[in-house]
Amino acid sequence: MKTAHKIIYGDSRNMGSIKSRSVDLMITSPPYPMIQMWDDIFSRQNPDIDKALKEDNGKLAFELMHKELDKVWSETYRVLKEGGIACINIGDATRSINERFQIYPNHARIINYCLSIGFHSLPGILWIKETNKPDKFMGSGMLPVGAYVTLEHEHILVLRKGEKRSFKDKNFERQRSAFFWEERNLWFSDKWKDINGVFQKLNNTKLRERSGSYPIELTYRLINMFSVQGDVVLDPFLGTGTTTLGAMASGRSSIGFEIDPNFKEFIDDRLKGIKEITNEYVKLRLERHLEFIKKRQGDGKEIKYINKNYNFPVVTRQETNLYIANIKEIIIKEENLFEVEHQF
Repeated sequence: MKTAHKIIYGDSRNMGSIKSRSVDLMITSPPYPMIQMWDDIFSRQNPDIDKALKEDNGKLAFELMHKELDKVWSETYRVLKEGGIACINIGDATRSINERFQIYPNHARIINYCLSIGFHSLPGILWIKETNKPDKFMGSGMLPVGAYVTLEHEHILVLRKGEKRSFKDKNFERQRSAFFWEERNLWFSDKWKDINGVFQKLNNTKLRERSGSYPIELTYRLINMFSVQGDVVLDPFLGTGTTTLGAMASGRSSIGFEIDPNFKEFIDDRLKGIKEITNEYVKLRLERHLEFIKKRQGDGKEIKYINKNYNFPVVTRQETNLYIANIKEIIIKEENLFEVEHQF
């Protein structure tokens, strides 16, 4: 099986190069409105944002920033197929403007706009990013009522275009794309606290600080949850290429938009390690499953089904055709266009 991966260095507020109803899944983490590190990006898109910030008009700045993101969500809706899913990782922002501290609810603003253009909201996920730092609390510490709740989570919004997706033409791919029963129980929880696995080896702290990108394991999980092998995955804010890498690792094709061409060298560098780390992670998934089965059998629980591809026990009939792709080769077809050959 071969998948194609295209990176477009351009503005995703206009994705005219992508045909309508051609994308199966969108995963992204946009610039967060009202977080200072992204003020400059938003202000370049609309100078009225810089003016509002300088005039201490936080409410107006917040709305103007989101109006720029709205253009991307509208384009996303256009290019998604019926039944396609959009996953948006977003954090709310806390900020003091004109000596007034408040929260700016980015996740709520995005949901409201996406609902207004036709998306349906599905149960979302809280990505828990707890910290035990003694100075993590905001405000006046032990004195009421000037202390504030600390934000230790981000939101992963899950939205669908149209009705539930039909797989009449991809039933084989859907069966092969199944996940293990025990993975389902972990992945489909509404609180994620465990995104710190093998893929973290690819993460570079300085790059994450510069781009605000999420871990590869987060995109890998979302891609496997909400698409099947051979699908097309879009990221309108590609950054350091995390969604592209997750798609390569999962046997999906991908398209990524990035407005800053300076990220190209980082993406190219990360591509060099994705084959090794993907195949290591596939091996780990299989080993974890066998450990789970061994424990389950040790507890005296019956295992009724056998996976046809690996010849090992699985809990449900839906896992019997599951087959996880390895990466055999990554080929540079042309500038910013890659082909990945997968093997089973």
